[in-house]
Amino acid sequence: MRTSYFTNLASANNDQAPVSFRWMAWLTLACIVLLSSACTTMGKVKQSTGNVIESISADAGEALTNISIKTGIGNNPDDPLEGYNRAIYSFNEGLDEVILKPAANGYKTFLPEFVQAGIGNFFANIGDIWTAVNNLLQGKFEESGTDLLRLALNTTFGLGGVIDVASREGLPKHLEDFGQTLGVWGVKPGPYFVLPLFGPSTVRDALALPIDLWGDILFAQAKPVVRYTSSVVRVVDKRAAALDATYLLEEAALDKYVFTRDGHLQRRAAQVNPDAQ
Repeated sequence: MRTSYFTNLASANNDQAPVSFRWMAWLTLACIVLLSSACTTMGKVKQSTGNVIESISADAGEALTNISIKTGIGNNPDDPLEGYNRAIYSFNEGLDEVILKPAANGYKTFLPEFVQAGIGNFFANIGDIWTAVNNLLQGKFEESGTDLLRLALNTTFGLGGVIDVASREGLPKHLEDFGQTLGVWGVKPGPYFVLPLFGPSTVRDALALPIDLWGDILFAQAKPVVRYTSSVVRVVDKRAAALDATYLLEEAALDKYVFTRDGHLQRRAAQVNPDAQ
């Protein structure tokens, strides 16, 4: 099945095949060099970064717990700052209702489905770079290799990632971030913490967020106009994909905040320790 697919693809693009394979070879070689270099420093990075983040997370968690005790806010041990979190949650919900949700509805209404799929695939393909790095840091070498192969195939044969060729060939999509990496290294999540604009998180994941942004090449490495334009399009695309889930949440949940909090904490725990579920 795979042989016939690539044979047909090569036949249909005979004039472009040498260039495509040359780009794929260079891309794969560059990724291998990058990951080889990362392997040599992974132990030191894991130890030093993990210790620093865990120390900061512990101090922050202790501070939040003390605030909870003094103010009486929050009876859930995972959510000692429930009063603050609910206020930020309401702010985010209001922003979503006024700006994001209408933009997402227009995006979903006026853009053809294949265009929406292409946009989502493009951003997902770029995300495979940071996912591969985090899988490597977590010691998941097979998954990291799969991520790199997905990147090479989709970039080369999928028009820069607009078409998800890799999934059709049976290569699974992974989603990893530095917060998960810290969790695998043993850093505790700390209290639940809602971030303005970014939404549900934990102390550990909030501390990891700047590193995740640095690992996003479109956000950290691109020119400002590309950075901000791509960020807006990505946010609207993700919000449009979540519209149906939002309508279900609004109909089913008695307390949207509690439903969102509990669902987020359970999902993150499953992502960090999938074997424990």
